[in-house]
Amino acid sequence: MTPKVTTEQTTDRWGAISTLINREAKRLAETRGWSRYGIAFGFGALTATALAPYYILPALAVGLCGLVILLDGAMASQTPKRMAFLTGWAFGFGYFLFGMYWLGFAFLVQADQFGWMIPIAIPAFTGFLGLFSALPAWLAAFAWRPGIARIAALAGFWAIFEFLRGNILTGFPWNLISQSFAGTALLAQPVAWVGPYGYSLILVFLAMLPAAALTGAERLSLRPLFGFAAGIAGILLFGIIRLAGEPVFREDAPKLVIVQPNVAQRDKFDSAKQAENFRRMIELTRQEAGEAEPALAVWPENAHPYLANTQDAPGFFGSTLPQGTTLIAGTVRSWEDESHTRYGNSVAIFGTTMDGEKPLDAVYDKHHLVPFGEYLPLKGLLTSLGLSQLAPFAEGFTAGPGPRTFDAAGIKIAPLICYEDVFPRQLYPKNERPELLVVVTNDAWFGDNAGPRQHLDISRLRSIESGLPMARAANTGISGVFDARGRLLQEIPLYQQDVISIPVPSAGARTLYGSFGELMFVFLLFAAAFINFYVKLDATVEHA
Repeated sequence: MTPKVTTEQTTDRWGAISTLINREAKRLAETRGWSRYGIAFGFGALTATALAPYYILPALAVGLCGLVILLDGAMASQTPKRMAFLTGWAFGFGYFLFGMYWLGFAFLVQADQFGWMIPIAIPAFTGFLGLFSALPAWLAAFAWRPGIARIAALAGFWAIFEFLRGNILTGFPWNLISQSFAGTALLAQPVAWVGPYGYSLILVFLAMLPAAALTGAERLSLRPLFGFAAGIAGILLFGIIRLAGEPVFREDAPKLVIVQPNVAQRDKFDSAKQAENFRRMIELTRQEAGEAEPALAVWPENAHPYLANTQDAPGFFGSTLPQGTTLIAGTVRSWEDESHTRYGNSVAIFGTTMDGEKPLDAVYDKHHLVPFGEYLPLKGLLTSLGLSQLAPFAEGFTAGPGPRTFDAAGIKIAPLICYEDVFPRQLYPKNERPELLVVVTNDAWFGDNAGPRQHLDISRLRSIESGLPMARAANTGISGVFDARGRLLQEIPLYQQDVISIPVPSAGARTLYGSFGELMFVFLLFAAAFINFYVKLDATVEHA
């Protein structure tokens, strides 16, 4: 017979576990010197595994709780603010270096010209981003109080600096903590109410909450652990409720045809292969866009250069594409401005007429350019140091005037080019809400690794927070269609040549975040401040 476990035995086991965890937490908190910063770096790298393509979500809690324990030890040192800053920076350096190492692959496309920059540019950039976790740790040190209060302070400052990272110096809101829960539509639904920065605050707070169980007393406190479990259950329940019911499609719209030509980035630079690449996209489009019904075809970023400048393009498309097909194609266009030739990273929309012509209905120029990729900031200084942008023009690209909406085959669309879908609430002009987001991108720069998968998750967040479906055409992948709740209805994996054909999903109602923006984020910040100042829960911490 199986021996019965008595209440006393269970209590003793819990006491032994509590003692062990408290002892190890005390040892970790007391770590000093380079070992401390190496451990912080490791916790940051571990936290990054919660992002695509790994999605090891428990690593978020382990990594962030490790940071809290290290900061507990910093508070007991002779230089608490300095040690908190350095600990936070080491954590951030590990998080961003491991989460964004793939940026170096862009320099390998033209390795003879840019390859030498990898060991300098990537550590320098991710080291700079580390400041956005160093400063929250430093500021939290001023409000560091035992128990749950310190969790609220650090979570609040962390979310504030994510917001700043997403908006200052042109902004770089990539790999927000909220993005770690964007691998599935189920876990990403809260962004519809609180937005990506508000959701980051919630997730950082929940992930750090188990550290509040470490009171330094004989036993671990169960209340923070119950709070952690309740928070995760709440996220799951919220997602289940919002995803109840099947995706809804429009009956009055043309079918959506998304082309993924799978052209290697090196081949896009090869003028001898451009004609073959162009023919490939024409044939792929013809496979799905039949003559009998209208279609809205989407080609990826820079599918073919100078389509908007080529006078023969409307007639050519009229003779090669089915009559009812409207084409949205990524391209590069040029124009003369004050004796200078300007270049735009653009989208061209070719409509359709009764006689089969496909006139150029509209052109959209990318307005949020990628620093160093599409233009060189501080050009005079950096050029003198031997640096240049990856764009194949001496002047780089010229930014467009801002977000726009257009009519394409009777559908109000908002085009976004690559990097532009990274930025929340910058998807379309105010008071011009579209019916469909159209993203054209080219992640071939970054190879078959984390970058394209992280970018897909970012696209999902934009659909959920705006309540709008999205058509996403990527040169080498990942192409796909999201409905207004962020469900990935169809996709083409990386490095596959294929076509998606699907009805246009219906737009959803305007979301709470879409209506009020960061107001809920501000409310959550006030809630974190209230917890820090007024809530007392398991308030004894004696690690050092």
